[in-house]
Amino acid sequence: MGFWSNLKDKLFGTKEERIAKKQEKIEAKEKKQLEKELRKKNKLDKYIAGLSKSNSSFVESIKQLQNKHNKIDEEFFEELEEILIMADISMKLVQVIIEECKKEVKNENIIDPKLINEIIADKLFTIYTSNSIVDTTLDVKKGRINVILVVGVNGSGKTTSISKIAYKLINEGFKVLIAAADTFRTAAVEQLEIWANKVGADIVKPLPNELDPAAVVYRAIDKAKVDNYDILIIDTAGRLQNKVNLMNELSKINKIISSKVEDAPQESLLVLDATTGQNGISQAKAFGEATKLSGIVLTKMDGTSKGGIILTIKDEINLAVKYIGLGEKIEDLEEFDLNSYIFGLMKGINE
Repeated sequence: MGFWSNLKDKLFGTKEERIAKKQEKIEAKEKKQLEKELRKKNKLDKYIAGLSKSNSSFVESIKQLQNKHNKIDEEFFEELEEILIMADISMKLVQVIIEECKKEVKNENIIDPKLINEIIADKLFTIYTSNSIVDTTLDVKKGRINVILVVGVNGSGKTTSISKIAYKLINEGFKVLIAAADTFRTAAVEQLEIWANKVGADIVKPLPNELDPAAVVYRAIDKAKVDNYDILIIDTAGRLQNKVNLMNELSKINKIISSKVEDAPQESLLVLDATTGQNGISQAKAFGEATKLSGIVLTKMDGTSKGGIILTIKDEINLAVKYIGLGEKIEDLEEFDLNSYIFGLMKGINE
């Protein structure tokens, strides 16, 4: 073997070694792609399972309507309007959807009711994305303390949502601290501690007889700084009965956060129970007056047959759903994905 061949072998390995390395790279790339496809499929499967009640109700109603009518006419659209309203889509949005569907049907000269399905799916998608960029990612970065403030009424699934978000972030390599600042309910603190231990997050609890939520937040921020936590998730009291107290409380907490951590809170998430339907909109408006919100965590989606609430929330309060609860397990809180949502809601419509 000549000098040049020897030199190449020393620098790059033998031909056999180079082939083996190439093969390893190809296999690693294929494995990564396979894992990506598997994650995508698992996510879609969760959406399909979690939206099964909504899907069954929505799709069955549309199929019955299509079987009832031989052609698309005004009566067909009136009944379609009722179906959309029953799915918890607001009247204002329903009127927009119906008008858009009418235009499309006229332009495409569609008569057969069974050919309208793709138009409905398209309108649900475009209405959600209209006039805004849909950003479902949390504003969390390494190299700083990221503060996530969580609000919502008692019983909305706030405690379990905090734990599920913590679980996701811990799996992404973040060090997470939870502040149990709902000082008015001892049971809430105890429940949060149990969940924190389950997911591997640390927790700052109220001291004996400590009733001021802001004091808990103050101590939690100090701990987050001293012990180099990446993320601090703050639970707050879910009282809407006295809105003035709620506003004062959240205002005080926000002042402490912003004075101790620059540009914080980076996220202020409202937890809403999907099964409460339109009532969730009034909750969102009340909390929106008390603190600036950055997104929605929509829980118990698997427990409702009215999947249209997501569209109404976006339209009424212009807040994107960042996470959606599709089951009771710790892994069943998914980042909201509009494509998977539309597919899960309308799966089987053409069958």
